[in-house]
Amino acid sequence: MTSSRPYLIRALYQWILDNATTPYILVDAEIDGVMVPEQFVQDGKVVLNLNPSAVNALDLGDEMIVFNARFSGQPMEVFIPVRAVLAIYAKENGQGMMFNEEPGDEPPTPTGSDPDNSAPAVDKPALRVVK
Repeated sequence: MTSSRPYLIRALYQWILDNATTPYILVDAEIDGVMVPEQFVQDGKVVLNLNPSAVNALDLGDEMIVFNARFSGQPMEVFIPVRAVLAIYAKENGQGMMFNEEPGDEPPTPTGSDPDNSAPAVDKPALRVVK
């Protein structure tokens, strides 16, 4: 199945706006593909205001969130892979949702063997037939 995260982000974004509050997202700025203003990143994370008065051309897509905004007076196009969104919530009361990792959130593992890689293999959760 496809990820539910982009659908939940869109629904919660609309719910937050419908309740006259300000939608904020918490983003893992260390995920590949994240393009946010580095000066606002703290501990590898950044909080962004998605209020329609703060952003232009907001696109809450299935794979990527894209918008234009000004940071310290400088225009910037922001790119956020949906998998980098850790939470969406209302600034005024904290109501919203945090997201757990989903299958497919982890970066692809390199193929082939790496003799310098001494990390043990980790079994992923799987379903098993029980008799």
